[in-house]
Amino acid sequence: MPTNDDDKTGALGALGPKDHAEAVALFRAQVIGPLCARNLDGHGELSAALRALSTERFAAPGDNRSRSYAHATLERWYYRYRALGLSGLRPRRRSDRGHARALSAEQRALLLDIRREYPTANASLIVRTLEADGRLARGTMSVSTLRRLYAEQGLDRASLGQGSGGGHVRLRWQAEHVNALWHADVCHGPALRIAGRVVPLRIHALLDDHSRYIVAIQACATERESEMLALVVKALRLQHPPSTLYLDNGATYSGAVLSTACGRLGVSLVHAKPYDPQARGKMERFWRTLREGCLDHLGAMQSLQDVQVRLLAFVDEHYHQSAHASLLGRTPAQVYAEGRSKDASSLDEAKLCEALTVRAKRRVRRDGTVDIGGVSFETTAGFLAGRVVQVARSLLDVQSAPWIEHEEQRIELRVVDAVKNARRHRAERSHHAPRGIDVSFDPAGVLVDKMLGRIGKSNGGAS
Repeated sequence: MPTNDDDKTGALGALGPKDHAEAVALFRAQVIGPLCARNLDGHGELSAALRALSTERFAAPGDNRSRSYAHATLERWYYRYRALGLSGLRPRRRSDRGHARALSAEQRALLLDIRREYPTANASLIVRTLEADGRLARGTMSVSTLRRLYAEQGLDRASLGQGSGGGHVRLRWQAEHVNALWHADVCHGPALRIAGRVVPLRIHALLDDHSRYIVAIQACATERESEMLALVVKALRLQHPPSTLYLDNGATYSGAVLSTACGRLGVSLVHAKPYDPQARGKMERFWRTLREGCLDHLGAMQSLQDVQVRLLAFVDEHYHQSAHASLLGRTPAQVYAEGRSKDASSLDEAKLCEALTVRAKRRVRRDGTVDIGGVSFETTAGFLAGRVVQVARSLLDVQSAPWIEHEEQRIELRVVDAVKNARRHRAERSHHAPRGIDVSFDPAGVLVDKMLGRIGKSNGGAS
């Protein structure tokens, strides 16, 4: 019967090597075990046994293929085991580990210079870029080897102060399915110089929590609620609306426009806690990836459109196609496509238009005009002059004209054109009193005729 100690040991699993080095040492001991168990007389007998053993094949730990080992290798293992035991068979750490032996001195110097010049560029980006440029043969250096090289030279991210800060431990969480939760945020990019003036760069983006997929991204020069609303509309025209929209706590995204639009669309609006950037960790991680792979290397851009093209290229060709650790090695594009196929279609234009219609009270002037957003509009419905009416406008198309909603009727408005109205006024007068038509209207003559009529009657009666 096993003891309680045996039960406890069994609960931890079967006894095995503590690390890969010990596993390799045990394998080597098994290979030369038959030699150690024999009493070999003289070097000639040992040499013959080693030659015979070198013809056999063995599968090393972690290797699915079998291979044979040279006479000199087996001899070295034999003497090291006889002298040091199992520890003598543990693989030794290479003295040039991390030096990438396949690299030339010029390539190694280039890699170090790039890290010094661009300390925020990660090893994966550097390898990928140099391979795409043809300055580094594909497969010459792995990302892990480059990281070790930088660490040995004191150019790793921690030494350069580019590592992320610490914080209290949080539990990892994830939305249950695709389009259950979208993160919305803005990133401040490097300022641009366009046409001789400095233009700020603000990147607005929407990220699906379950798949880490970037639903929409846009380069802007301002950080206003209207830009975020336009981005949400862009995404809703292509994707199924999310159940929840998770926003920053800033005043820019705490207005009535977003909350009203989300409420009408059945989307819950949630704001992050103030002064808690870790609560926005997934979005912050994407911003870090975007900076390292794109924003830090924009160079001279001629317009926001140029930046937008770079953003879309990076997101579609790299970010969406790269395996993500939080997705168990799958890519954001794969996960989002799998989940999206189960969703309903995107919203139609009519529902979007109604959800994004804003209304306000305005008084119509006596001349039939009303001011909306600093622009004067007019209506041909003269009976509304002097009344307080409800005007409406759809934010789905900010260029479209507003309208008046009165007694369940929609009365269109148009921008006031004073010059055209002046011509229209003369035309209207000529229409009501066209030239060349004789209009008989003579009040004084009527009175004279009436007086003469009375005189005639009186004279006739007298005669």
